[in-house]
Amino acid sequence: MSNLVMAAVCILIGYLIGNFSPAYLLGKTKGYDMRKEGSGNLGATNAFLLVGKNAFFITAALDILKAFLAWKICESLFPSVPAAGQIGGTACIIGHMYPVFLRFHGGKGLASLGGVILAWRWEWFFLMLGIAILLAFGTRYVCLVAPTMSLVFPGCYYWKTSFLLGTLILLIPSVPIFIKHWGNFVKIYEGTEMRTSFIWNKEAELKRIKQWNEKTQEQLNRRN
Repeated sequence: MSNLVMAAVCILIGYLIGNFSPAYLLGKTKGYDMRKEGSGNLGATNAFLLVGKNAFFITAALDILKAFLAWKICESLFPSVPAAGQIGGTACIIGHMYPVFLRFHGGKGLASLGGVILAWRWEWFFLMLGIAILLAFGTRYVCLVAPTMSLVFPGCYYWKTSFLLGTLILLIPSVPIFIKHWGNFVKIYEGTEMRTSFIWNKEAELKRIKQWNEKTQEQLNRRN
């Protein structure tokens, strides 16, 4: 089997693993199709908005785990393929964001990006996690974390490894991540993007962005 064929298999493995959506399944436990409720994204943040904090942690952990496994499985199966892990991990992020089994309507890639970082180096995962938390609370917008990390991580990876091919592969998700977050950038400009204060003051934040109504009250009642 040629390296090109094995690389294609890595893409397929990673993409299919990425299609697993814990947010979608957890949303169903509350009667939601999360593609149509809240922010409309199948990720940990929307799981928190609609289902609650436990759903947030479960979704984030599983989205991290699936990208971690995609990297490790591909790396283990095809050790002769340059950047097999990077290919599998990147494909998993794309599969998470554009899952074929959910009509290409997925998440925004942050947690799965974290899983790729964890698969590379656990210490860098915790360093990046710390930076992400500081960025989210420092700017007051969680939506700025994924686009920033999608560029910072490949830069740090290249700085530590000088592996250009792996770096270029790891840069690929930054394009769809920025595309997925474009609407958030517009909302920040318009003053209607949700801030991190939603975590401890849901009603006040929803009222600030003029999204407080009977439906949001009913959603919050269901998530508690």
